[in-house]
Amino acid sequence: MNFLNPATTVAKDPIAALVHKTETAGVLAIITGVEGPSYRPEGAAMGIFADGERAGTLSSGCVEGDIALHAMEALDAGKPKSIRYGRGSPFMDIQLPCGGGLDILLVPNPDTNVLRDVQQRQTDRVPCTMAIERDTGALSLHDTGETGWAAETFFVRYNPPVQFLVFGKGPEAGTFAALIQSAGYPNRLYSPDPETLDIAAASGCPTERMDRRFYPDSAIADPWTAVVLFFHDHDWEPQLLAGALETEAFYIGAQGSQRARDARNYVLEAMGVTADQMARLHGPVGLIPSARDAGTLAVSVLAEVLAKAMVPNQKA
Repeated sequence: MNFLNPATTVAKDPIAALVHKTETAGVLAIITGVEGPSYRPEGAAMGIFADGERAGTLSSGCVEGDIALHAMEALDAGKPKSIRYGRGSPFMDIQLPCGGGLDILLVPNPDTNVLRDVQQRQTDRVPCTMAIERDTGALSLHDTGETGWAAETFFVRYNPPVQFLVFGKGPEAGTFAALIQSAGYPNRLYSPDPETLDIAAASGCPTERMDRRFYPDSAIADPWTAVVLFFHDHDWEPQLLAGALETEAFYIGAQGSQRARDARNYVLEAMGVTADQMARLHGPVGLIPSARDAGTLAVSVLAEVLAKAMVPNQKA
C-alpha cells in the first residue's frame, strides 16, 4: 500500500483549514478521477473559502482559479458539483500542461465533525477512510477502504504520514534530521552526543538524549515508520537494530560500508537475530553509492526511504 498520504499538500493542509476556519463558508474539493498524467493523485484535496482564501492545490496552478469560481457556485447552490478539466472537458479554454484529465468533486460546507475525526486519526497515526456521497456531499468515516469510487460514493484513504526515528552521532545524523524536519515529516532524533542534539534541535527537530545502547521504549515504530542509524562507532548499532527489528517499521537501515554491514550482521547473528529478520535491514543506506558528504547522504537516504514507502503491497 502507498504510505504517502494523498492529501499531503504544498500549501496549508485543507482538512485542517476547513476544521478550524468554521466562521467562513467553505468548499472541499477532491480529485475523484485521473486520466493520463497528473500533478496530483486521486484523493488529493483543496479547501476554498468564501473570503477568497484557499488551502492546498490540485494542479500546478493552472486550474485553481477556475476551481474557486465553481466552488462558489456550489456554495451558493448548497449542493455538490462535479467538474472536469483536460481531456473531455467542456472548458476548452483551460488546458492542463500535463495533457491528462481531472475529475473534481466540490462539496460545499462539508461536515467538519467528520473532517475533525480524520484529522485526529492522522494525529494518532491511525489509518481511516472517508466516504463522500456524490449527490448529497454527506461524509462518513470508516476503518477500511481504498481510494476510489464505489457506485455513487467516493472513498479517500488516509494513512499516517511516513515518520522517521533517527539514531546517531555527528554531522550525518544532524543533517538528515534537519532535512526531514524541513520537508515536514514527523521525526525524532536520538543521540548520545549533546552537540548532535543541539544542532538538530536548532532545526526544530524533536530530540532525546540516549545514555544506553538499547532501543528506547519511547521509539514507537508503526508500519509507516523508518528507523535510520548514523553512527561511526558501530558498537552502538547491534542492540538498536535488534530492538528496531522487533517493531513494525517498514524501513530499518544503518550507515556504513559493506564491510561494516557484514561485521554488523555477524554480531546480530550471534545475538540470535534470524536471517529473515536481517533481510529487513538496509545497508549501506541510500540510493547514491559511497556518498562522501553529509548533505548528499541525507538526500540519498531520504530518497531511498520514500521509494520504499511508495512500493505497492507494503505492509499497512
